[in-house]
Amino acid sequence: MGINDWPADERPREKLLAKGAGFLTDAELLAIFINTGVKGKSAVDLARELLDSFGGLRPLLLANKKEFCAHLGLGPAKFALMQAILEMSHRYLEAELMRGEGLTSPEAAGRYLKLQLRDLPHEVFALLLLDNQHRVVHFEVLFRGTLDGASVYPREVVKLVLAHNAAAVIMAHNHPSGIAEPSNADELITKRLKEALACIDVRVLDHLIIGDGEPVSFAARGLL
Repeated sequence: MGINDWPADERPREKLLAKGAGFLTDAELLAIFINTGVKGKSAVDLARELLDSFGGLRPLLLANKKEFCAHLGLGPAKFALMQAILEMSHRYLEAELMRGEGLTSPEAAGRYLKLQLRDLPHEVFALLLLDNQHRVVHFEVLFRGTLDGASVYPREVVKLVLAHNAAAVIMAHNHPSGIAEPSNADELITKRLKEALACIDVRVLDHLIIGDGEPVSFAARGLL
C-alpha cells in the first residue's frame, strides 16, 4: 500500500500540515525529504531503512557525499538538498542570535554554539562578543586544538575583544567525545581569561561546553 492510500492523518506531509513538524517521527520527517519511495517500499519504509543503516538521523545528516549517495533512494541531488537545509538552519540560528536583541538566557547562545561546534572532529575555543546591552556583535573560533585539548592564549582573547569594542563575552569550546563535563583545565583557563578580561573591564557572562545533549553552563554551575 502506497502512502497515498493511507488515512490522511497518517500521511507524513498531511500530518505535518495539520499538527506541526514536532509531531512527526524521524522517519516521517525523512520521508518528506525523500519525497518518493522505490518499488515495493514507501518513502516511510525507505526512511526507516536509512535510519537503521546510518544509525540514526544525526549520522545521516553528517554523512559525506560518498556515504550518503551510496544508499538506495539517495543521490547527488538529495545530498545537495540536505546540505542546503543544514546551511539554512545555521543561518537561521545566526540571524536569531544577531537580530539586535540582548541575550537574556544561555539557551539562545547554546543553540547557536551547539550547531556551530558540536560536530567538529577537533576541539576548538570560540567567543561570542557582546555589547553593553548583551547584543551579539561578533562570533569567532579563536583557537583550534586536537581531540584532547586546545591551547588558549589570554593575550589573543584580549586583542579580539578590544578590536570589537566588546563589553562582555560568552566563551565556548566543544568536547568531540560528546561528554560535556568540565575538566580541571577548563576551569583553570576560564579563571585565567576572566582575570585577564577584568583588567580591561570586560565581563565573562558564561563559558559553555558543547557536547551531546544540552550545553553545560559554567554560570549555571557556579563555576564563574
